[in-house]
Amino acid sequence: MAKAKVAKRPTRDEFELEELGNQLVEAYHERSEVLLTVWGKEEQVQGVIVKLDSRTRLVHVELTEEELMAKVPFLDIMRVESPRY
Repeated sequence: MAKAKVAKRPTRDEFELEELGNQLVEAYHERSEVLLTVWGKEEQVQGVIVKLDSRTRLVHVELTEEELMAKVPFLDIMRVESPRY
């Protein structure tokens, strides 16, 4: 039986990853709300970054609406935006 083809995560160069990292660090230090576009998820993740874990490469986001925690792999984050109200 053949394995189902899974779409590969788009590759990005080191400059794109560095810029993304800078945006995440800035949002973390300012405790500002972010809207993350995550590869493989249809809905965006919205909340405040409460931890940047360099060991596991996870970004811990406290979700705005449910007061839950989401752990998003850094390499799966495609875009960081400020939410528009």
